[in-house]
Amino acid sequence: MDIMSLIIQLIAGAVGGNAAGALLKNFSLGTAGNSIAGIIGGGIGGQILSAMLGGGGAAAGAAAAGGGVLGSLAGGGIGGAILMIIIGIIKGVLAKK
Repeated sequence: MDIMSLIIQLIAGAVGGNAAGALLKNFSLGTAGNSIAGIIGGGIGGQILSAMLGGGGAAAGAAAAGGGVLGSLAGGGIGGAILMIIIGIIKGVLAKK
């Protein structure tokens, strides 16, 4: 895991969180909330995806340099969207009580 992959995951997470918030208005946390949840979810989601795909070795990273960026984008964006939705659901349930 290099710092560039982490940065890509965090940015993709923020974009994913805001995109999910725009599509699912009921779960939106506002721009700042969507971004923060997305950044956290992007970091977590990207790390999980990297671990599942076995991106550990330097030779594997060099061989799949193009795929690493796409994997970071996908993992970060999806992770950011999922965490934003989960937090939005929890916020909605707590607001009803």
